[in-house]
Amino acid sequence: MFEELLNLVKEHAGDAVINNPAVPNEKNDAVCEAATGSIIDKLKEIAQNGGIEKITDLFQSGNNVANHPAVSSISSNVVTDLMKNFGFDNATAGNIVSQLIPTVISKLTGKTNDPNDNSFTLNGILESLTSGKGGGILNMIKGLFGSK
Repeated sequence: MFEELLNLVKEHAGDAVINNPAVPNEKNDAVCEAATGSIIDKLKEIAQNGGIEKITDLFQSGNNVANHPAVSSISSNVVTDLMKNFGFDNATAGNIVSQLIPTVISKLTGKTNDPNDNSFTLNGILESLTSGKGGGILNMIKGLFGSK
């Protein structure tokens, strides 16, 4: 999942990272990788702390992801990681995150819900977040969708 999400981050990193004068060009890839890792880490943390319903809700929220609590939590995590790993101040990291994360999460949820795009699936994401130990979790998720 990391590589697919990294590609999505890089695809939408334009003004937030690549064209941002606060991000040295030689750090563009590292910032994208850090943001990707931070997104995945936060999603894993949410999943491991009983937040599977939050993740499912996020992926069912359609175009309204920017105001979703999980996106806020992910954004905070990315800001912290960018400040820690690259020495950005809070305003710079916040600017990068505000331009990048809602767009990336929106595109991720869109791809997950698009029946013609199998690059991301809810089951695949949940399996990645639960390290393949999601049998019971996946059955619970299927129950949320009315499948057995």
